[in-house]
Amino acid sequence: MHLPTSHYSNMCQRLSSHMLFFTDLHIPSPSRPSPLCRPQLLKEKKEKPRERESRSGYDAWLASREVPSQKGAYLIAGAQRPLNLANARLAYRCLVEDSALSFFQVLWGLNPVRTTLMMSLNIVRSLFPAFRGYSQALIIDELHSLIASGSFTWFRLLCLVSTEMLRRVVEGLLDSLAFSNENVVLGSARFFVEHQQLEHRVRLDIPTLADPVVRDLLQESDLFARSFNGSGFGLLSPLDFVHVLSLATEIISHIWLVISLTRGATHIGVLLISIFSTMLPLLLTRCNFSQRQSDPPYNAYEARAAARHERMRNLAYSETHRPEIVLFGLGDWILKSWASARKIVLASEQPQSLLDSSFFARLNFPDLLFALQNIPLVLLMQSSSTTLGSLTLYRSSIQSVVYACGNLVTTARMAFQGIFLMSAFCASMKLKPRLQPQDQDLVVYESLPAGIRIDVRGLSYTYPGSSEAALKDINFSLAAGETLAIVGYNGSGKSTLARVLLRIVEFDKGILQINGVDIRRYNPDEYHKHISAVFQGFSKFNATVKENVGLGHVDKLGQRSAIEKAIHLAEADTLVALLPHGIQTMLETPGFESVSYPGMNNPTSPPHHGLSGGEWQRIAIARAFMRAVQPEVDLLLFDEPTSSLDARAQNQIFDTIEKISRTPSGERTKSVIFITHRLSTARRADKIAMMENGTISEFGTHQELIKRNGSYAALYRASV
Repeated sequence: MHLPTSHYSNMCQRLSSHMLFFTDLHIPSPSRPSPLCRPQLLKEKKEKPRERESRSGYDAWLASREVPSQKGAYLIAGAQRPLNLANARLAYRCLVEDSALSFFQVLWGLNPVRTTLMMSLNIVRSLFPAFRGYSQALIIDELHSLIASGSFTWFRLLCLVSTEMLRRVVEGLLDSLAFSNENVVLGSARFFVEHQQLEHRVRLDIPTLADPVVRDLLQESDLFARSFNGSGFGLLSPLDFVHVLSLATEIISHIWLVISLTRGATHIGVLLISIFSTMLPLLLTRCNFSQRQSDPPYNAYEARAAARHERMRNLAYSETHRPEIVLFGLGDWILKSWASARKIVLASEQPQSLLDSSFFARLNFPDLLFALQNIPLVLLMQSSSTTLGSLTLYRSSIQSVVYACGNLVTTARMAFQGIFLMSAFCASMKLKPRLQPQDQDLVVYESLPAGIRIDVRGLSYTYPGSSEAALKDINFSLAAGETLAIVGYNGSGKSTLARVLLRIVEFDKGILQINGVDIRRYNPDEYHKHISAVFQGFSKFNATVKENVGLGHVDKLGQRSAIEKAIHLAEADTLVALLPHGIQTMLETPGFESVSYPGMNNPTSPPHHGLSGGEWQRIAIARAFMRAVQPEVDLLLFDEPTSSLDARAQNQIFDTIEKISRTPSGERTKSVIFITHRLSTARRADKIAMMENGTISEFGTHQELIKRNGSYAALYRASV
């Protein structure tokens, strides 16, 4: 968007001061990130030359974050890169090796005609200030001549001022047209880039997101995406790089006018006086005759869309909800919901009319008054060869050149930083989930008649950044259709083992076979379709009961009967019936903070309702049952599913689990794994695994472990 010179200058000065704040910030790093810590741009065991070249854009981005004076130290994500020769070379590498031209061609292809028009109008409008100054000078000189000749009339003055006003109206109309067109171009670009960013974000798995370098890469990629919205690094949209050329054109046009006007010592003296008096227009430009109109409030429909757009974005970026987003395959639903809401929000931000307040703000009345205020000086100019018009032109051109030069430097600096953010965005688009197998290793998942068969040998896992393994030498086998109870003390690795079995995190070494196939050869998304689970730290979505339950099987989110069935299986019928709006009741999550938008405070907005721990647990169980009842599900895994329920409710839930894991004739169709502290519940299982210090110390039936008189027997006797 082309801003008035003074407003754009003030904005750039403020942004420059904010940007400098980040210059010296850095975070120490014990050593340069090892190749294993780098984002998995390509998952080949041996990189080919062409593949290594595709990483060079990422390598240039990473090198730009190094602090030259401190070995092993890196700038924080989003910090400003120093403007030096080394970083200039890196910026060039980013532009060339990240195919920046191809990226901008994609953006141009979204609206080719409008984008071309936007860039052309920016160049044309950069000539307006010089033309405006020249036009004012002609008017003032003509007035000077009329007064000097003694034939001055107010009618003639009115005609001249009316002509100038007409020219400004035409210029304002052109500005409004350009502003409206630019909103459409930037709106489509914003949606495309944000959609790409969100789509890729929801595809990444937990091991990939656990890499600190990947997190920094994604943070700068997000800043790039948000820059289209005017809220990223430097508030400069990548499509506004044309401002550099526009400002250069404006500077050249003003300098040409000044040079062509300056003839003789008198003109040089007036020029020097004009430079000195530039402070006067600087003060005048602070007087804004047209008050900036506040953004129109959202209506109720737009407010709901804005709130939903924000919730979907928070879900995509939330680490808390990531396990269930991955397990239940919510990525497509999040992306679709975000896209529909985002389109509504973007549409609400479009100007309603070309003749809005922004049009009148472009008439530049202070600039016009500055030109007219020189008329009383006509008598003082009688004895000089310099006209009043030339004096006015000197002042306006010099002021514009000073502003434009400052804006050009600031804009170029922001554009320089934007190159590295664009490089981060391009590199992040090449990230691949670490759990995703290579195409040549991929095996299609095939179900067994009775459920999943699991074989684990020597399995170990260590959390990133930890020196002690969370799982050590895990060994066990579970036949298809069997039920396994995992018990043990807190911190013994039970929940970690569950996440490994669910293919949420990657194990470090050992063998994990599902139905006789290495689990690493399955597509995680395909594998998750055959599993349903309740996590110990289950998600509490800031949404309705319907959504909180229905997300367990998002394909049936619109089927009320399926949701009510899952609620019934979780023994939550009474709970939901007592809620103010039944399954449409909005649930308030712990630490919930409502997102406030203009127009949201209306009587139709339902209040959020809080639930107790046990009530939330029933909702989570119902969510798992949404998918558990599907015939393609082969494994049910419950991590402390009834920890907040009483003994009676607990027995009812496990009776339901037993029921849905069998056919009506009693044949088993699903394997079941549950983690529990209640050993009376563990007796239900076919096999029991006793975990201690990250490993399975005992494995067998309840009777076998009691006879062994080991850790399990001691724990069981202590609990009864």
